[in-house]
Amino acid sequence: MLVIKPIEELEEINEFKKQYFEQSTAPLDGMWHFGFVPMSSHYGFYEGDLLMGYCCINGDGYMLQFYLSESAHTQPRELFNLIAEQNSSVIGLIKGAFVSTAEPRYLSLCLDNSSSFNVNALMYQQVAPFDSKNAIDLELVLAGQEQLPSFVEFATKNIGAPAEWLSGYFDNLIERKELWGYWKDGALLATGECRLFDEYQTKYADLGMIVAESERGQGIATRVLSRLVGLANERGLLAICSTESSNLGAQKAIHRAGLRPLNRIIQIEFDHEPSI
Repeated sequence: MLVIKPIEELEEINEFKKQYFEQSTAPLDGMWHFGFVPMSSHYGFYEGDLLMGYCCINGDGYMLQFYLSESAHTQPRELFNLIAEQNSSVIGLIKGAFVSTAEPRYLSLCLDNSSSFNVNALMYQQVAPFDSKNAIDLELVLAGQEQLPSFVEFATKNIGAPAEWLSGYFDNLIERKELWGYWKDGALLATGECRLFDEYQTKYADLGMIVAESERGQGIATRVLSRLVGLANERGLLAICSTESSNLGAQKAIHRAGLRPLNRIIQIEFDHEPSI
């Protein structure tokens, strides 16, 4: 008999996380899997005293990962359906799931329970060698700790993210030497992120950027991204990134920087009435 229990220490499922990433057909989005997932609630699947897998649910009631070991006696579809149909008193209400097309096993289980879905984001990968022609005239400067307030203020103004969250997020990037700025006449006009993976996807660098609203449409995004691709390649890494499906401007810039949208992140809605 399988029992579901909350996971208190994520180290308990390290081996399952490794196997989860090994099953993917392409690198997974860094912000989702290393930013949002650790902040979500994790639940372990136990057969007797043996931990056989896990899932994680975010604060809005959406599943972000699901994994069951092939050595488990329980069938993945049977367990997933039980959770999606609101029949786990431990997990409770599940509205739906976020899943990428690079996670075929998890995606298949989600589709079995889908009442509707939409494309949340496009996942890009570098498919060609770095071409520096777009980045020649743009200098990115590695961010220093004293510049943290400027980066937080810039991002709050231009993307509307909470200052408290940004402060911790940028502070970590600065400490890891993964945050750059494009400055002109003392003004910060764009930020660039080249995030490295500590485990699982160590052959890739996950890119991110923000361009000031007043400067958009002038090609700065393409040049920032091209420079970030170059920074990744200088370390022997391939670049990946993602953007919302509605952000056409970012999609054009990413394409010009040599990355292609090979996968998608899908938001799937479940429509089951609880029977517990």
